[in-house]
Amino acid sequence: MPIIGKLIKKSTELSYKRNFKKGRKYTSQLRSLFKLIDKAKETNFGKKYDFKELMINQKLVKTYQKNIPITNYEEFYENWLKKSIEGEKNHTWPGKISYYALSSGTTGSPSKRIPVTKQMIRSFQKTSVNQSSTLYKLNLSENVYDAKILVVGGSSQLKKIGQHYEGDLSGILKKNTAFIFNPFTKPNSNITKITDWNKKMEKMIEKAPSWNIGIIAGVPSWCLMLMEKIIEKYNLKTIHDIWPNFEVYMHGGVYMQPYISRLNKIVGKKINLLDTYLASEGYFAYQTSPDKNGMQLLLENGIFYEFIPFTSEFFNEAGELKDKYVAFNLSQVTKGVDYALVITTNAGLWRYMIGDLVQFVDVEKYEIKITGRIKQFLSLVGEHLSLDNINQAINNVSKKFDVEILEFCLFANTEKQSHSWFISLDKKIDKKLIMKELDKEIGELNDDYKTCRLHNLNPPNIEFIDVSKFYNYLEKIGKSGSQNKFPRVLNNEQAISWLSYLEEN
Repeated sequence: MPIIGKLIKKSTELSYKRNFKKGRKYTSQLRSLFKLIDKAKETNFGKKYDFKELMINQKLVKTYQKNIPITNYEEFYENWLKKSIEGEKNHTWPGKISYYALSSGTTGSPSKRIPVTKQMIRSFQKTSVNQSSTLYKLNLSENVYDAKILVVGGSSQLKKIGQHYEGDLSGILKKNTAFIFNPFTKPNSNITKITDWNKKMEKMIEKAPSWNIGIIAGVPSWCLMLMEKIIEKYNLKTIHDIWPNFEVYMHGGVYMQPYISRLNKIVGKKINLLDTYLASEGYFAYQTSPDKNGMQLLLENGIFYEFIPFTSEFFNEAGELKDKYVAFNLSQVTKGVDYALVITTNAGLWRYMIGDLVQFVDVEKYEIKITGRIKQFLSLVGEHLSLDNINQAINNVSKKFDVEILEFCLFANTEKQSHSWFISLDKKIDKKLIMKELDKEIGELNDDYKTCRLHNLNPPNIEFIDVSKFYNYLEKIGKSGSQNKFPRVLNNEQAISWLSYLEEN
């Protein structure tokens, strides 16, 4: 086995030198857009918007933006996607789309069906291989390369509906990439097919002693829960007592900072943390080194990116795009600005607003960070409080009081004209102290919030609850496990459901 580890390590070195000596230029985005338009020129969508004529236009991007409207899921579903799902060929992408990934976006909302094409699957494969090459710069021990990757994902069990299959993206990818990645990953297909998270976790805990894990990938809350349960089951001090070669954690889906102190309690040595930006709509970015502040945007991955400044000029108080807006391409972005991400992809999504907010931390290197969701922000009386503000405030408060905030959520309470918080801590502390400091921290991060608090926004309210309430609620609404995240900012419908659950329990 050691010789296999050496071979894999050498291959990551060669791949790294091949991939990262290339310059990253905006021209690669122009090529990506041209290829997408060329590929889809004979589809119904391409004919409607005259892609053949568009391809010979010297001002490709400008004309493309002028001719094709920006759309969200609901609009795109009604206008285009619905017929593709019903089986119509050559509608938004050549051929018939055989797979659709179920994505709820924010927990509790109805499932969306996101198209997954052969070309998109190949892009995922390519990106996964390229991402593995970044391990070379981490100077990992050769034992890590002999170990397996534990992927804590959704169920790989797909359901056939009419002429297509649908299920978790992880299941679709596993069905189409098993021959490449199965030898290097855990758990096996018998476990990944399990849809019930608790049963799946029990099986993984049972198998844990027989696995040699070097890398773990998945959403922090569920990965940490799994490791904590393994430690408890086998009476261990740290997870390294059972997986001594565990050195890399690839996380995504939520802001990692609130989970770091929890992670530190269950590991026996330093772990390399690498952020990833992977969604049902595509693989957009990943962190190339733990020392980087942002993730490398993937410019040659079958995706063309656009960015709309998330300001009151272009979005209303409900987070909906106004009729007049400006969409910037990659050559026009500015560091530190919140942008709503718009994508055009090789799955037949055209100028599709995904719902995420991103910021550029390095414009020249095209490195980004996720700052929130378009719909996950609070503006009850004009405070314009972003998820990024909330996460930073939570992180600062936890450090000040040396307390770990295990889970939290909040919503705008219109009746009380205030924000209602629900927080789970690892130890007892005065509620008033925590809330006073949170209020202060948010005011320092957000001038609008500070002004509103002086005039028409009442002091926030806080409730401490056990962390089990968060997980049990997800289970109650059928969103327990791996791919699901508890929404930090609840909309009105989610707040009603959440409060109802708390009253019943």
